[in-house]
Amino acid sequence: MEELVVIGNGMVGHRLVEALHDRDSDHRWHVTVVGEEPRTAYDRVALSSYFDGASAQDLSLGDLSGPHVDVHVGERATALDRDARTVTTASGRTLGYDRLVLATGSTPFVPPVPGHDLPGCHVYRTIEDLDAITASARHARTGVVIGGGLLGLEAANALRLLGVEAHVVELAPHLMPAQIDEGAGGLLRRLVTDLGVHIHTGAASTAVEAGADGRVRNLLLGDGTRLDADLVVFSVGIRPRDDLARAAGLRVGERGGIVIDDTCTTSDTRIHAIGEAAAHRGTVYGLIAPGNAMAEVVADRLLGGGATFTGADTSTKLKLLGVDVASFGDAHGRADDCLDVVVNDAAGGRYAKLVLSDDATTLLGGILVGDASAYATLRPMVGSPLPGDPLTLITPEGGAALGADALPDSAQICSCNAVTKGALTEAVHTQGACDVAGLKACTRAGTSCGSCVPMLKQILSQAGIEQSKALCEHFTQSRAELLETVRATGTTTFSALIENHGTGQGCDICKPAVASILASLGGGHILDGEQATLQDTNDRYLANMQRNGTYSVVPRIPGGEITPDKLIVIGEVARDFQLYTKITGGQRIDLFGARLEQLPAIWTRLVEAGFESGHAYGKSLRTVKSCVGTTWCRYGVQDSVGLAIRLEERYRGLRSPHKLKSAVSGCARECAEARSKDFGIIATDQGWNLYVGGNGGFTPRHAELLASDLDEETLIRYIDRFLMFYIRTADRLQRTAPWIEAMDGGLDHVRDVVVHDTLGIAEELEAAMERHVHSYTDEWAAVLADPAKLARFESFANAPGTPDPTISFTTTRDQPVPGAALDLGMPAPRPQEATR
Repeated sequence: MEELVVIGNGMVGHRLVEALHDRDSDHRWHVTVVGEEPRTAYDRVALSSYFDGASAQDLSLGDLSGPHVDVHVGERATALDRDARTVTTASGRTLGYDRLVLATGSTPFVPPVPGHDLPGCHVYRTIEDLDAITASARHARTGVVIGGGLLGLEAANALRLLGVEAHVVELAPHLMPAQIDEGAGGLLRRLVTDLGVHIHTGAASTAVEAGADGRVRNLLLGDGTRLDADLVVFSVGIRPRDDLARAAGLRVGERGGIVIDDTCTTSDTRIHAIGEAAAHRGTVYGLIAPGNAMAEVVADRLLGGGATFTGADTSTKLKLLGVDVASFGDAHGRADDCLDVVVNDAAGGRYAKLVLSDDATTLLGGILVGDASAYATLRPMVGSPLPGDPLTLITPEGGAALGADALPDSAQICSCNAVTKGALTEAVHTQGACDVAGLKACTRAGTSCGSCVPMLKQILSQAGIEQSKALCEHFTQSRAELLETVRATGTTTFSALIENHGTGQGCDICKPAVASILASLGGGHILDGEQATLQDTNDRYLANMQRNGTYSVVPRIPGGEITPDKLIVIGEVARDFQLYTKITGGQRIDLFGARLEQLPAIWTRLVEAGFESGHAYGKSLRTVKSCVGTTWCRYGVQDSVGLAIRLEERYRGLRSPHKLKSAVSGCARECAEARSKDFGIIATDQGWNLYVGGNGGFTPRHAELLASDLDEETLIRYIDRFLMFYIRTADRLQRTAPWIEAMDGGLDHVRDVVVHDTLGIAEELEAAMERHVHSYTDEWAAVLADPAKLARFESFANAPGTPDPTISFTTTRDQPVPGAALDLGMPAPRPQEATR
């Protein structure tokens, strides 16, 4: 086994190790990774989401450590001996290598203006940098970002989220000069200024001045203007980390960067360089896509392949302070005799520019600001003949009509992972990819920035793959269509629905789904009449069945707040019924091991103490988790507990396509982990930020910002609309995250409906939620008050009170846990089945 040492554990270094691990089936290489930061690789592209509530763990790309990979964090490589083929680290560790990869990345450039090193001056590069900015912001009223590029605008947004008045100072005549032109920069400036950020373009920063306390107090500009500044963030570019290579005698570029050839090999044939540390044909790339491409080339070369790196697409599409900005190809029109087609709609807040060849037949590049919906189609067309009038391509009507069928197979659909249309089509025809998730798994397309997902859907349609909307074999309609059918016809039973709008007798897919629809629309208690026969096991008994045939009981504890008396009741119930107890991650207490016939007696004790069903068994709201907020925490800025209780009591019992989870954090520290929830709320000095579409599970997703700085009543109106819109339009068992991802327009469409009411249904959605709130009753209490429903809770219908003899327990850590099943010489009876 050969030894590979990778210096640098950033995104590109991580991608290299991941790619090599996936392909090295013969375990040819043992890999040692040396990373200077105190944690494993994380998503630096999404770094700004740290200020939206994402944690370091949320940003993590995962730890690749294993039998063939060793990862050392918090360790800096200090020397490279090319003759001995060793790397020495600051801790004194010496690592030998057969091949070495330098993935050392870059450092932020700080101009040598006087005062640049004063307390309160920061750069915007690592999680530690962001922690330092957050600490300074606690004592700051005004902050200045030096640099109006994409990272500078992200930094300005971060200051806004921290409650600091933000200024941006840019030396160039307009914002984002590397990506967009003056016209686009002018519109971007207006849109950003409307959001409360102060912009100063064509302005040189000449000195950072200190106050009486020795900290930053002012920024002096070249024209003599002084800007108040309690903190300063430098974001004026990067410099390649090539110091280790220089010291070892490797060739470096005139403007920095470790020189590499098309195989990503340095002047030493045993050493490769990738990412922002590398200079290829005189260019140092500062984007993730070229770095990923270099990593893939090196992984291929290490295993004997012939891949090459001949350059990379530097197109970008991002949302800055809520404004869509995209540039692609020759955006600045540097080609000889090129032509421009421009639409500058200042009133509508959109700018679009196409750069064409001198004969106006070939697309060379473009810029989109305000509306970047055409990016997914236009970017892959760079270098290809235009399919029609270029002006129509950047008008809403023309852009919408142009699709994947206009692109050649060589068109690169996913620039982050260099996936062409041909590769995607092949994945459909030869690898069986039949949906977006399948294309992602086969090709990696859409797994980074996600801007190409709309095009993936078009390619599936072009390949003749029609995504069936049928709920099951008995209903050709989707769940959303069935819900609208029930609403429109006033149908109240499954029998009537399948007779009039379906076929057959139904199945275990459509019956619970229709039961959920009926419950969502106020169809009464889920155990009333025919409703009871439609439910799955958990809903049928209002409790979660466990692996040994017993059930768990989860009382609702709104916001996680509970009195000592109620805690005592839970303890007494657990003791008297010999139940296993566990505190959950959702700030509730689970009681495990209840036999079916014990459930009503347990509920009686809990209901008498003021508890109600926590709906842990249902596709409904589970919990609204909270931190302690301003009640106790010295960092809290809003009453998170009070809001969490209000929300949980408002949405309790709300039946939905899948379970719903929520959380409220009282400040940007995000202790309640709101961004991992279907709808999460994070406090700001001005109110509340609302995030939607987060979830855990097999495919965790972070919630995204829907609206910011809301007062409490507006927040609740938006949540009402969001939840009802989800309930009415989502598919069966579809969480909010994939629901938003699958929707045309994604989060932007959800925002249009929920915030801007573009469909004109806001009042209707709010009214539907009010009907739910006013009709809510506790499901446990309703069973206890109805003898017919109580009769269902017996293990054996012809032997009431008889416990199931197949259930046994043992003791672990002083608590009862499932024991081995008893062998009575017969199969274990099912609930409601009589023994013979």
